[in-house]
Amino acid sequence: MTKKRVERLNSLLKEVISEVVMKDVRNPHVANLVTIARVEISSDIKHAKVFISVIGTAEQKTETLAALQSAAGFIAVHASKKVVLRYFPVLTFKLDTTVDNHLKIEEILHKIHVEQKSRKLGVDDSDS
Repeated sequence: MTKKRVERLNSLLKEVISEVVMKDVRNPHVANLVTIARVEISSDIKHAKVFISVIGTAEQKTETLAALQSAAGFIAVHASKKVVLRYFPVLTFKLDTTVDNHLKIEEILHKIHVEQKSRKLGVDDSDS
């Protein structure tokens, strides 16, 4: 399968799965602030990894991931009604940690910046 087709399918599945999760999934364990970050479909179109981003505590993230994974069949059935594919892929939900990693990097860079400023101030004071 061509790379462009895979990208188009990933984008289409992301939109459709997002819509199904927001409108059709009625599980109290699914956090209100859940986003489908990206979808990676296998080259044979039989499996798709759905990466979700959840704003909340670690417990909310775990509960949401488990609830969506248990509803994967339900989500696939509803999504397959909106997308015409010969075979709809088996969905596997994974937690997208990109935002968390980005925040950690920002925090580390901020600490480095603060430390560099304090060192410069210490050097300037000793020169006087």
